[in-house]
Amino acid sequence: MTTRILGIDPGSRITGFGLIAIQGNHVVHIADGCIQTHRGDLALKLKTIFDGITRVIQEYRPDEMAIEQVFLHRNVASALKLGQARGAALMAGILQALPIYEYAPAEIKQAVTGKGNAAKEQIQYMIRILLNLPQPPKSDAADALAAALCHGHTWRSNIGTRMAQVSPRRSVRSRSLRAWQGPVGQ
Repeated sequence: MTTRILGIDPGSRITGFGLIAIQGNHVVHIADGCIQTHRGDLALKLKTIFDGITRVIQEYRPDEMAIEQVFLHRNVASALKLGQARGAALMAGILQALPIYEYAPAEIKQAVTGKGNAAKEQIQYMIRILLNLPQPPKSDAADALAAALCHGHTWRSNIGTRMAQVSPRRSVRSRSLRAWQGPVGQ
């Protein structure tokens, strides 16, 4: 059985996406790219992210989604914008009925490079090597592919406590749907 995993690296200016397929011990790169927003109104940026992720999901039909968790910023305004961009990406996955899994940035870096504090260039290099790409993907797309690979490794090895304790039906998707049913449905 082949499992398609969509990785997301959320950002208010650039949101990266990367799609891989896992069949047994084989990992294949399917697609990657960046959704770039334009300057201006935050609401329009969030709509661009939501629409872009929705299009990717509808085109490639992933089975699961892996997304990077928000990390603490020194700049509160940046952290809030990142959280909102992440919310737009999560909602796109939720509305397409994808099981969603979250990973800390250090956890993703560790899974791909062996170091939880790896630089972006190291992630790009390892993604190119691991997926046998002719050139490194853009930084945000590489981070998204890293999230997908992290989930693929965690899921296959079954070492993640998140995977052992939470079934796909009780993932972020289920909790988020319940949380949104009240305000959205009224």
